[in-house]
Amino acid sequence: MINKDEIKLLIAENQREVQNKSLIERPYIIEDALNYVFVGLRRAGKSYLMYQQIQKLLRNGHSADEILYFNFEDDRLPSLALSDLDLLKTSYEEMYDCRPLFFLDEIQIVAGWEKFARRLADRGYRVFITGSNAKMLSSEIATTLGGRFAIKDVYPFSFPEFLKAQGIDMSDKNAAYKFHSEITKNYEVYFRFGGLPELTKIATKREWLSNLYQKVFFGDLVSRYQIRNDYALRVLVRKLAESVKQPSSFSRLANVVSAAGKKVSTDTTIDYLGYLKESWIIFAVENYCAKLADKESNKKYYFVDNGLLNLFLFDSNTSLLENQVAIRLRQAYGDELHFFQGRTEVDFYLPESKIAIQVAYSMQDIDTRQREMNGLVELSQSFEVKKCLIITKEEEETITKSGVEIQVIPVRKWLLGDMP
Repeated sequence: MINKDEIKLLIAENQREVQNKSLIERPYIIEDALNYVFVGLRRAGKSYLMYQQIQKLLRNGHSADEILYFNFEDDRLPSLALSDLDLLKTSYEEMYDCRPLFFLDEIQIVAGWEKFARRLADRGYRVFITGSNAKMLSSEIATTLGGRFAIKDVYPFSFPEFLKAQGIDMSDKNAAYKFHSEITKNYEVYFRFGGLPELTKIATKREWLSNLYQKVFFGDLVSRYQIRNDYALRVLVRKLAESVKQPSSFSRLANVVSAAGKKVSTDTTIDYLGYLKESWIIFAVENYCAKLADKESNKKYYFVDNGLLNLFLFDSNTSLLENQVAIRLRQAYGDELHFFQGRTEVDFYLPESKIAIQVAYSMQDIDTRQREMNGLVELSQSFEVKKCLIITKEEEETITKSGVEIQVIPVRKWLLGDMP
């Protein structure tokens, strides 16, 4: 059990600490009138986005006394029950006369937390919540919160944010020239190890990523969903990593996993894919021109961070490049992101924005060059396309084929520019 005095000490301590956190300012828009749930992969920076919002409120005239920040993963806390959340509120009210702004970090640890959050929102309090756990995105939680909270997806650092964490500010219009060698060097790290914020300061990056994956695997997957066949789940993750550029059907994935020695049904495979998505390991992209059944059953799967994907790959260059483009497009365009598969294939298609994108590590091979161009031309003949891109590792040119202009652009330049 926890008592009020212990809670009061933690509230006061947290008020001091969050004001002085050193931050990389992230370009997330937070509206004044909304309550938020920040969700994403473990260590993606959800708590720091919360600190950023606290510091913004303080700069805009709010008092530090108004801030009720509480981290439910604090190792000094015992296991908390729903009734303890009310104790948190009453303890604060005994300390201050202010109406608090609630910042509840990793609150999903407390069973029934959503009832407390909804009650606060119903009474007009501003509430910010973070959580890594898959349950934060489940349909029943969204129903319980009753539309009173906006869900904000938090991704690992973009490349400009990654550079900023290394002391390279790309807001300087001459930065690309002044810091060319540093940008090139940092990109190779970002390409292979991803953009999780803590990783920018860690030397043993692969070891850190491996440890993080184990925590997600056993904590957010095996334990949360009570998975008994964790071997089959491990095989599924490896297969998704190996086939990250190709569409994969439910039945094919089930057959591959079963052939590895642990038989699983198609239904179980579908469940496992859902768990992996909800735990922020992967996301799915549908074929824009497929029939409904095929849209659902034959998708492309990408990893939320290149560093996690690279744990499972040997010959990784082409897969990492396409995965990195997929992450950036998903972050910028959300569910608008599709692929196109007709007689030919286009890696990414944004139907509302009318943008088509191919990804090719190099365009030097004649067959590769023709394949990538032909896909864009076919798509342009079937649907309205205003912009066609081929994103490469290093190459840049402009091509015109069958009346379609295609811009070939290096991935670093594309990541540092404005979308698309």
